[in-house]
Amino acid sequence: MQEIITNYDNLKESDITEVVRRVKILLVNSRKEILLGYSFHEYQLPGGHVEEGEELITAVNREITEETGMVLNLTDLKPFAKASGYYKDWPEVGKNRKIEIYYYKVLTDEKINLQNTHYTEHEKEGNFELRYIPLERIEEEIKSNAQLYGDKKGIAEEMLKLFKIYKNN
Repeated sequence: MQEIITNYDNLKESDITEVVRRVKILLVNSRKEILLGYSFHEYQLPGGHVEEGEELITAVNREITEETGMVLNLTDLKPFAKASGYYKDWPEVGKNRKIEIYYYKVLTDEKINLQNTHYTEHEKEGNFELRYIPLERIEEEIKSNAQLYGDKKGIAEEMLKLFKIYKNN
C-alpha cells in the first residue's frame, strides 16, 4: 500500500492529540468510468468518517450505501493507498490532528439508487450529485474544475496523486 504524507509543520506522532480515520472509495465500472461526488464546485470520492469502534470495511460499505445507494456487502477488501495528514492547531489551538484516509478500489456495475442514499445537510446544501467520469479523462476533469473554482481544501491535489498511484498499480 502506497502512502501520501502531508506534514507541513513537521509534527511527530507524539505531537498528535487526535486521530481521525476516513475511507474513500474508487468505484470503477466495466466501462472504465469512475463515480465521483460533486458539490460546492468540488469533486470528491465517495466516502467519509469511520465511526468510533467501526471496522474500515464496515465504513466502506456504509459510505457506499449512504452516498450512492448501492448495497455491495464487501467483506474482503484491502486499501491500495493511504493518505496521512498532520495538522497543527486544528481544529483549534492546542489540538494537533492526524487524518488517515484509506483508499479502496471497487469494481462494480451496480446501479446508483438515489432512493437509498442518506446525504448530510451539508451535502444537500452543496447540491451533491454523482457523476461518472471516464478514467482516461479523470485527471483533466479534476484539474480543469480546480482551475475554474479553486482547490480550497487540497482535495483536487490529493485526488490527482491518488489517481497516479491507482494507474501505476
